[in-house]
Amino acid sequence: MSTMPNELLPAAADCLKKVAEVEAKKATEYLRKQAADEADKKALLEQLEKPSGVSDEERMKRAATIIQRAVNDGLTEVFVGRFPNQLCTDGGRAINQAEPGWEATLTGLPKELFAFWAQHLKPRGYKIKFYIVDFPNGMPGDVGITLNWA
Repeated sequence: MSTMPNELLPAAADCLKKVAEVEAKKATEYLRKQAADEADKKALLEQLEKPSGVSDEERMKRAATIIQRAVNDGLTEVFVGRFPNQLCTDGGRAINQAEPGWEATLTGLPKELFAFWAQHLKPRGYKIKFYIVDFPNGMPGDVGITLNWA
């Protein structure tokens, strides 16, 4: 039984055409995902820029639950979260440089969280740390927040 090469092997031009179609599909999917990611980030920024509407009482209940869970797990620190550096008036520069007064650059929810800590948790001995989490293209990126009691 003899099989002809035309039946088994496509022409090189057909291979190139198929590769181009696959690459175009990958590029389209990448652009779609990138656009969706940007839209998600924009929506998150808009949400975090507005007042949260969470009362100090509710925030205290949440903090107590998180801290108790961490203590029960033997931890002395808890990661509170991260936020885009666009919520700092200077893009996170003062936080990155640990400049005195860096907290004045906070806006939106991060500002609320810092004020809550300063008013309710700091007097009880809790410490808070704001720091740059990543450096995309060598520039400050997202800001992380940890709370500790050690």
